[in-house]
Amino acid sequence: MAHVTLILGGARSGKSALAERLARGSGKAVTYIATAQAGDEEMAARIAHHQARRPAHWRLVEAPLALVPTLRREAAADTLLLVDCLTLWLTNLLCQPQPPDEAALATCMAELLDQLAGLPGEVLLVSNEVGLGIVPMGALSRRFVDEAGRLNQALAAQARRVAFVAAGLPLWLKGAPTQHQGGSHD
Repeated sequence: MAHVTLILGGARSGKSALAERLARGSGKAVTYIATAQAGDEEMAARIAHHQARRPAHWRLVEAPLALVPTLRREAAADTLLLVDCLTLWLTNLLCQPQPPDEAALATCMAELLDQLAGLPGEVLLVSNEVGLGIVPMGALSRRFVDEAGRLNQALAAQARRVAFVAAGLPLWLKGAPTQHQGGSHD
């Protein structure tokens, strides 16, 4: 069964950097599963920034929509999968030409939770905490915030470790890494 760590935080909070430190400190082969799509120049710049700070020997798999089959295919006992990020994956699902209805989205999230429970190895999941601000205007934005909150709650209940990152500092909400697992700043 996979050792799952959920890392939550706001935009530019340091959550991806924490996930990368934990991955480097794991001593395992790392497969970085990217969910972002470069739809415009700003997103392309964000992707390039993430790519530039990752070690060149990490394997990269792009999975903007097919996250569950990618996890199934890539997981191994001696591998750490770093998924960055779940809220982009959720955005990709909701912004398809034919977005899933509530039942289909619930099924998709249940498949993710079921898959995580049976994977070998270690999985680091990065996700935005989007429910700390004002209630957004617009049905799609409100649906996104609601679904992201539900997904994060379900993942946190299942994960062995959960961190909330603010200003680059992790607050361990559930479990905590040991010093040698990269839980502190170098």
